[in-house]
Amino acid sequence: MPPSFTNGESPPVSCEIQALLREYLTSSRLAEIVYRDDAGQIQTTHDMIRDLFGRAGQDFMLLGRGQMLRLDHVLSLDGRLLSPPSSF
Repeated sequence: MPPSFTNGESPPVSCEIQALLREYLTSSRLAEIVYRDDAGQIQTTHDMIRDLFGRAGQDFMLLGRGQMLRLDHVLSLDGRLLSPPSSF
């Protein structure tokens, strides 16, 4: 049975996805990021990843323009699937 994350913590990000995100972070490469916003709508933005960090049991991505996204809300990065759309 998979672990439950009912206490506000997000599931851990896989090592493969962490490596991909760090590659974008260190290269300052522009990326197409598809994510689900707080209202549940799918959004697309084109930006650089400025920082990756954890806070209060959640993993976040800070974008170049100052937008902060929860990693478990990011669906794809340059067309590479990071989370299935039905996971929210």
